[in-house]
Amino acid sequence: MGTFFARITTAMADSSDNVGVRMLKALDAVGEASELDRVTEPVRDAVRALPLGRLRSILQGRPLGHPLHPVLVQLPIGAWTSATVLDMVPGCERAAKFLVGLGVVAAAPAAWTGWVDWAEQHEQQMRTGLLHAASVATAAGVFGASWVARSRGRHGLGRALGLAGVTAVGGGAAIGGHLAYRQASGANKAEPVAHVVEPGWRTLGQVEEFAVGEAVRRMVGEVPVVVVREADEVFHVLADRCSHASGPLSEGRSPTAV
Repeated sequence: MGTFFARITTAMADSSDNVGVRMLKALDAVGEASELDRVTEPVRDAVRALPLGRLRSILQGRPLGHPLHPVLVQLPIGAWTSATVLDMVPGCERAAKFLVGLGVVAAAPAAWTGWVDWAEQHEQQMRTGLLHAASVATAAGVFGASWVARSRGRHGLGRALGLAGVTAVGGGAAIGGHLAYRQASGANKAEPVAHVVEPGWRTLGQVEEFAVGEAVRRMVGEVPVVVVREADEVFHVLADRCSHASGPLSEGRSPTAV
């Protein structure tokens, strides 16, 4: 008998050959472009090596329980979009210039949060994230040039650069949406578990099968869970899936074993 090989992929919602599907296929192709690893891997290592200490968890949004990056990007995008609108209103040159500068300054902390998130993602997300970062960095550079032009009284050039910048940041935002909704970057990977397991008690084994501080994998129907015995009568049962990266918790170390 021959050997059957199958490659598991994410199904397209619409197979018709329209612009949206072509864009989706193009972004999926970026995620599969292993050639980009020559860039992503050294950059990832450099970001991970930064001596951020406890600041790293803050930049990742762990105190909030979700990534901080989507929160911070609202300010630069909002400022730049508002400046573009004000460019259409006579007499608003000063306000538009202020918003352009505010967006450039606010882009820095937003970028920091994005990079620390990016460095912990899987290969496909990092490849797509590199394109996202390039688009947003281009937008920030163009808006920086727009601010300089406005400061020198060249408001026509400043407005033209603003339009180019808002186009670039719009493309970057679209790629960020692909990261979040297509590739589930930053999403809670364990969230669906509670919706696919029927409520109620389950038998997972005999007490003596679980050593204190040892993570043990068990199944609840088709859903894997991890059981950790903290003390004689204290047990913790969690979905055997890291909410951050979807890795198996049962292959890690229990805090009680450290």
